[in-house]
Amino acid sequence: MSIVELNISELLKEKKAERKLDLIIQEDGLYDGMEYIKLLRPISFVGILSKLENDFTLKGKVQGVLELICSRCIEKFPYELDITIVEKFTNVYKEDEDDETIFIEDNVIDISQVVQNNIILTLPIKRLCKQNCKGLCQQCGTNLNKFKCQCKNHDIDLRLAKLKDMFFTD
Repeated sequence: MSIVELNISELLKEKKAERKLDLIIQEDGLYDGMEYIKLLRPISFVGILSKLENDFTLKGKVQGVLELICSRCIEKFPYELDITIVEKFTNVYKEDEDDETIFIEDNVIDISQVVQNNIILTLPIKRLCKQNCKGLCQQCGTNLNKFKCQCKNHDIDLRLAKLKDMFFTD
């Protein structure tokens, strides 16, 4: 994902401040740790960075369209992204700080990294092109959403499939 960095040096001079953000993150895709996910539409972020003392809060909306692969039929499909982000930052190390507060280095917040992390965390584990996706035939691999295969469906429990050869001979 392209780097969109926000320099907060000016905000550090004030005790309380706010900055409105309206950003477009132009990139081909992102990597979620397992697969490369293509962006069909650039990611937009609209929000506010607010400061109180040494603590910063980033609140905003992330929108875009990703291309995911269905877990059942392995077809690509568009996934509408519309999430809300709330992240806390600080530039002063505190021992009792919670784990969710991000430490700011060199007075720069990498907005693109924050957005990417939040996108990855909100992606569904089971990615389906539609709720009633039929998937692939277990015998011939035909996409059952598009075609009806000619395989004989014996409804065999795959864990017991080896046993069928013991009892049925041709």
